[in-house]
Amino acid sequence: MNVVIKVNDETKEKMLEYYKDKMRDKVIPYVVFQAQEEDTVITLYESGKCMFQGTSADVDAAMWGTILDHTKEKQEEKKKENQKYYNANVVGSDEVGTGDYFGPIVVTACYVTQKDIPYLEELGVGDSKKIDDSKILKIAPEIAKKIPYKSVIVSNQEYNEKYNKNTNMNQMKAILHNKVLYELMETVKPEMDYIIVDEFAKENRYYEYLKGQNQIQRGITFLTKAEDISPAVAAASIISRYLFLKEFDKICDEIHIPLPKGAGKDVDKMGEEVVEKYGEEKLKEIAKVNFKNTDRILHTLIY
Repeated sequence: MNVVIKVNDETKEKMLEYYKDKMRDKVIPYVVFQAQEEDTVITLYESGKCMFQGTSADVDAAMWGTILDHTKEKQEEKKKENQKYYNANVVGSDEVGTGDYFGPIVVTACYVTQKDIPYLEELGVGDSKKIDDSKILKIAPEIAKKIPYKSVIVSNQEYNEKYNKNTNMNQMKAILHNKVLYELMETVKPEMDYIIVDEFAKENRYYEYLKGQNQIQRGITFLTKAEDISPAVAAASIISRYLFLKEFDKICDEIHIPLPKGAGKDVDKMGEEVVEKYGEEKLKEIAKVNFKNTDRILHTLIY
């Protein structure tokens, strides 16, 4: 699927910042950058046109296309529409770690009632990507005491065993979201108005990814930037990030190397250090080897 949108200069800057760790190295005439976000290739042209190519191209494009429509009227209209998801009893799920070369993938589902919302607001709950890690380490345990949740942690060793041309990142995400949602629904049996997942694939595609699974959670509402709309998704995002940070620190302590997060050039440098100190097998244990970082790390090593 190919989707083309037109972006303004302000959005270009936001895109440059967002995709800075996911950019491809090759230089293309008249192209500002080309990046890969999981299964989608993003090409931003100097003209302001941006092409999204891949199975989730429409989802990724929608994230930026809506930015152009952020007039005051559009914002008020959207805010009104989103209120029904905000002030409701919601089971929501979110994941972290899918864009990090080192560290696990963590997916969490939370059940938040309308009565829980003031408490979460008081803690300052929001999208974990917008909250400092030190605050997450402080408030996540408080959220976990009050809010029912289910989490699953996938080590990179397990990720590398499962990832192949037939099982991509989005399919793994769908399977993991389905797992925590189904388990939470079975355990808590919540009286909820909505089940919300941050949209990383269209609904029909999401359920295609789940073919072969014995237990499938249905009735999901898929929303773009759901963590900004639903306190349940935001709480799930924070708990996921907390668990990610704890597991990440364990890895750093084990190998005595201060690993960076993300997938930028600083990651390549530390990856080389891991291989030099422990060998290539250790890298396969603690890193997502399908990332482009692996090629750069192994190619630049001097034996």
